[in-house]
Amino acid sequence: MYKVFVNDKPIILTTSLKKEENFPTFTFKNIVLEDFITELSQNDLKGAYLYSTDLENDWQKFKKIYQPVVAGGGLVINDRNEILFIYRWNKWDLPKGRVEEGEAIDEASIREVEEECGIKNVSIKSFLTYTFHLYVEDGINKMKETHWYLMASNYQGKLTPQEEEDITEVCFKNEAAATKALQNTYANIKLVYDCYLHVVKNDTMSL
Repeated sequence: MYKVFVNDKPIILTTSLKKEENFPTFTFKNIVLEDFITELSQNDLKGAYLYSTDLENDWQKFKKIYQPVVAGGGLVINDRNEILFIYRWNKWDLPKGRVEEGEAIDEASIREVEEECGIKNVSIKSFLTYTFHLYVEDGINKMKETHWYLMASNYQGKLTPQEEEDITEVCFKNEAAATKALQNTYANIKLVYDCYLHVVKNDTMSL
């Protein structure tokens, strides 16, 4: 299964006819992908399932139309188990950015977190998930493929938002504040947070 966001609407590409969400189901081979995505972005549907009989082949068709842009980001926790958030374009978000040529994705993820937040001593604990988001840049269809990591930092200094990236605020939030922030964020960030909760739950169960 692949979940791709158009704005905040998920397209769930799957080989299963079982549905967890109340979205309509379409057959991949019966649609024109670009037209389908344009229509979805403009109508009132909350999301859609795309049924595929050849998942990997159909996924490659996605990538042929929407040029992949690889990025890395992190959900960073401190010694008090607070989560690092950034505020940009009137939304709470998690730090992330594009991978530079010749750069490893995990290294890029740490670099972007440190640059966007003015934080140090960031380390990766584990991989969390991928998110995919479709957008248009300079008239070119693109798909941002973000690799998300669970990170940790014991940094106690001042956090500094990277203003040239339109970030106006950086802060750590406790569970209650994080829950509130997630009411004003993007669907893919909620997905990353849910993956984090799953990791925490499994870690607790293994104790």
